[in-house]
Amino acid sequence: MIHIVFQRSDVGVLNEAIKLDESLQGAVILIEDDFAVGPIKDIFSEDGWGLRSQWWREVLKGGDYEGAIEDGWLSGDNRTVSSLKEKLQNDPEEIIWIWPAQNKHDVSGYYWLMSQLRDFQGRIFILYLNNLPFINEKGNIFYPVNLFDIPPKEFLKARKLARPITPSEFEVDPDEWMRLGNEQKHVRILEGGKKLVQHDDDFYDASLKKFITANWQTAHKIILNFLHKATTITGDAYLLWRLKLILASGEYDVQGELKKMKDFEIKMKAGHPDVGAQSA
Repeated sequence: MIHIVFQRSDVGVLNEAIKLDESLQGAVILIEDDFAVGPIKDIFSEDGWGLRSQWWREVLKGGDYEGAIEDGWLSGDNRTVSSLKEKLQNDPEEIIWIWPAQNKHDVSGYYWLMSQLRDFQGRIFILYLNNLPFINEKGNIFYPVNLFDIPPKEFLKARKLARPITPSEFEVDPDEWMRLGNEQKHVRILEGGKKLVQHDDDFYDASLKKFITANWQTAHKIILNFLHKATTITGDAYLLWRLKLILASGEYDVQGELKKMKDFEIKMKAGHPDVGAQSA
């Protein structure tokens, strides 16, 4: 059995759950890319993947993760899929469990992954934690948005949800992924179930600006506040890129070098219309 997850924090909690249940024994594999952002048109072609790699290179340029593309961050996912296919071909008893939680990151990753595994129908299982109640560490019922929010012992309940991806899903879901790619928008948001809707690159800008104040703050602090308080969030690398583009308008004061998140500080200009509102 091979388990597939889409966020680094999922790996540890699922490995802890595996220790509690021998029937879950198997390798936990991480898909690294965040398919909830960026171009996905013709993503399974060399040209399409090249365009996505170039987009990420531009997003990461000068930031905390610069060089990740050259280090093989994205190509690692393609190698992972090739390895999965090889294992399934060599061992007819091997199966894959895909673990998407109710968030845009996991669902986007699910579409990307399952679209490449049609040849193995009946051996690809999904455990979609959509609107399933769990018990947290305090004994309260909650509905997890991320896999890593679930206590390891609660996974024993989750495993009962495992079911094969249906032939119908193998027909419809890859077509849906292709349709999204053809829209050529770069921000995907989960509306519910497996329904993704798309927006332009500046989708998060207005919300991000709300965390810029009349006092100097590092970009790191602004992004951290956004991640802790905003209703809809995304990765810090993407937010840093958007923040730099916001600053290019000259609307805010900046000091330091526009590179990594802790390299520069931002505040509202003295005459900014929101300064008075924040002081009130």
